[in-house]
Amino acid sequence: MIETGFWLIRHALVAENARAFLYGVMDVPLCEPTLLEQAPMYRSLAARLPRLADWLVTPLSRTRRTAETIFAHGYPAAELRVEAGLTEQSLGEWQGLAHHELPPRLRFKAHAFWPLAGDEQPPGGESMAAVIVRVGATMERLAKSHAGREVVIISHGGAIRGAIAHALGIGADSALHLSVQNLSLSRLQRLADGWRVQCVNELPGY
Repeated sequence: MIETGFWLIRHALVAENARAFLYGVMDVPLCEPTLLEQAPMYRSLAARLPRLADWLVTPLSRTRRTAETIFAHGYPAAELRVEAGLTEQSLGEWQGLAHHELPPRLRFKAHAFWPLAGDEQPPGGESMAAVIVRVGATMERLAKSHAGREVVIISHGGAIRGAIAHALGIGADSALHLSVQNLSLSRLQRLADGWRVQCVNELPGY
């Protein structure tokens, strides 16, 4: 297999009112003041990312808006292709709940760093374990279809954890210990002998 490089960026911070509830795959807007305040981070990303790259976003507008903001801060505008396999964890019927409404509905104790344990499956949604399977299969497919290329992906915290978990061969609860902050960069390579993790949660401008 020809080497494929992946540059995974978590979308920008969502609007404050959206952060008050579980939004999962709901199409919530970004935080407008933060888009202005974090201009140095966007400039840093625009300078850091490879120029000859394929760009992917998810069906949720917060990823496209993040990509467009990177373009506005110095990266030459590129075609944005949509990859549904890299979207956020679906929280099913629990989407839209205020955070305090969730605990009584859980079957398992919440994870220390996520409202749900790795095997907790919301009604009509998916567990983090399922996200790893979905994202892992997507990353393998992309490694083949973009072989020899650099691929910039604007995605979500859950999906990026899923990609790293797939690369490392770790389970869902272990994956949830990974910090993936907004606008952070994580890099993976798919080589003939397997996956290599180059960095996780690198913050631009720091």
